[in-house]
Amino acid sequence: MSSIAEHLAKKQKEISVSEFFERNRQILGFDSLTKALIMAVKEAVDNALDACEESGILPDIYVRLDKVDDKEYRMTVEDNGPGIVPTMIPNVFGRLLFGSRFHAIRQSRGQQGIGISATVMYGQITTGKPARITSKTEADKPAAVKLIMVNTKHNTPDIVGPAPPNDYIMWEGKEHGTRVEINLNGRYIASKQSVFEYLKQTAIVNPHASMTFVDPDGRTFSFPRAHDKLPPATKDIKPHPEGLELGTLMNLGRATRTKNVKDFLQSDFSRISERLAKEIVERAGLRESTKAPSMDLEQYKALLGAMQSVKYLAPSTDCLSPIGEALIRKGLKNDLEDLKPEFYTPPVTRAPKVFGGNPFQVEVGIVYGGSIPSDQPVTILRFANRVPLLYQQGACVLTKSVESVDWRRYGLEQRGGSGIPFGPAMILVHVASTKVPFTSEAKEAVAAIPEIQAELELALRECGRRLKVHLNKKETKTRTKAKFEIVQEILPLIAQKSAKIVGKPVPPLSGTITKIMNVVWIDDAVSYEKRRHRVRVDIYNYTPKQMRFNLHAVIPPEATTLLKAEPRPVQVKDDGKVTWELKPIRSTDKFTVSMELEGLEPEMYDENELYASGIDPSMIIGADPLPGDWDVARLQVTEVPASQEEPAEEEEVDYDEQTEALNDD
Repeated sequence: MSSIAEHLAKKQKEISVSEFFERNRQILGFDSLTKALIMAVKEAVDNALDACEESGILPDIYVRLDKVDDKEYRMTVEDNGPGIVPTMIPNVFGRLLFGSRFHAIRQSRGQQGIGISATVMYGQITTGKPARITSKTEADKPAAVKLIMVNTKHNTPDIVGPAPPNDYIMWEGKEHGTRVEINLNGRYIASKQSVFEYLKQTAIVNPHASMTFVDPDGRTFSFPRAHDKLPPATKDIKPHPEGLELGTLMNLGRATRTKNVKDFLQSDFSRISERLAKEIVERAGLRESTKAPSMDLEQYKALLGAMQSVKYLAPSTDCLSPIGEALIRKGLKNDLEDLKPEFYTPPVTRAPKVFGGNPFQVEVGIVYGGSIPSDQPVTILRFANRVPLLYQQGACVLTKSVESVDWRRYGLEQRGGSGIPFGPAMILVHVASTKVPFTSEAKEAVAAIPEIQAELELALRECGRRLKVHLNKKETKTRTKAKFEIVQEILPLIAQKSAKIVGKPVPPLSGTITKIMNVVWIDDAVSYEKRRHRVRVDIYNYTPKQMRFNLHAVIPPEATTLLKAEPRPVQVKDDGKVTWELKPIRSTDKFTVSMELEGLEPEMYDENELYASGIDPSMIIGADPLPGDWDVARLQVTEVPASQEEPAEEEEVDYDEQTEALNDD
């Protein structure tokens, strides 16, 4: 038996990571010709976006696909990033698991160091041709051009002879950037899972990027920049102690350079202060002088138990770069304009949470109505770290979270109360994390981590409630308007007939109409002209009594100036809450409230959020009852001195100064 074992032992040998993925390329997403083309573009564009953002450059990305023969395509992706130092080009494009982001605990698109080099490898496997890389780092220096292949036996790059310099002319005048050209087998199709759809969805969640795409038929598609500011730069952080696993703790402890376990907790983790470190060591039954590398298994178990028994501050947000509510709406509006949706729910961005020591944050937005089909399942736009996920929808926790919500409560059809709902809607779901838990190296679906799913469901429900408020308001207004039109049409006819029969003049009907309607009707509109948002709210008293109540509006706190508010609000808060105490409105009369805002992008404010207090909620149409968490019961109006009366119409007023005399409680 020993001779057989020795014989088998001689057959065992190490293989390189490149050789493994060469034989198992489906793990990387290259399992079909259609997916291969999308994956290649995705990896190149992701790298370009990351490089530009890390260098503080607004991305301008050019993507071109040229058909060489029935299966072979030539992919070209060019960016205006910082370029790559010539000596590093071979390793970046010809060596798997080589990168700068794997050990960094911060949000980025690429972290594994596999993507673009795996694309180079797939291209050489299917066409036998090297990748051509052009890189320029400075305006006054020539561009470096290299032909790269992957040596899969040793996971090393091969430079294939001198690159012909015929691309230098194309790069004249270009200060810096990188151009990637790869020949590979693929299939180009136009569908929901296509290169075009990937770029369109990328533009939605990266509104700061400008992209141009030339398809194999020579047609050019532009995805213009919708926002001229880069997302906040992410910073490296240390692991968060919440959700940490034993093996990870032991690896960190054995690698630490600190003198003792207390210093180890303070220096190697985030959100652990000196006081908290002492408390953890005490609870674990350890001495502060104990050296972490010399601890045994039981001591690490005790330390982990103590770490899990205390509460920590939420992880720092500067390691994450969520899209944000304003940019989600801007991106959706910019790229879904052809669908003309009737409503964009105010997107929901949850506070950061932790799984396995990794901070994450979820965001959700819903688009409703317009030309979106109403008899089909809603479209789910899935994103992870600003990257679209086009495949494996059913295996993704983002989809499972959507399916687990009872959308019937929020106005969408859902058979059995689970599964993807039906209706004229699109749901955007984004997970931002320092380490997105993908189900495979292909990065096509997010694993079902309980902490992530719980946060997604909370965000989806909150967005669903906002959609339901809109649908309820729309239904109530439609029903009341129809009733009002009928009353206005039928009552005059009845009055005319009756007056004719009794031989008397037609009586006034306004009082009768108000008794039948018995509502306060609010019509509002937002327009954008000359870099200002103009808001108008018309209030009609269709009740038989004089009505007086408070009107409240929520405006984006980013608005820098509130101009020409008529009448003058009695309260303007920093968080964007504005309150008017309305004068009594007589029966059948109309009253108008108006204001102008400066400092907002057009997409940041396109629908009013109105509330009313001091009136029976059932009597008002067009404004919601005031939420309980916004208590104005103690609102006191301070009389505005004559010197601060509303200025002439043509004058502009800095409302921050005007409101100093108002009670800000």
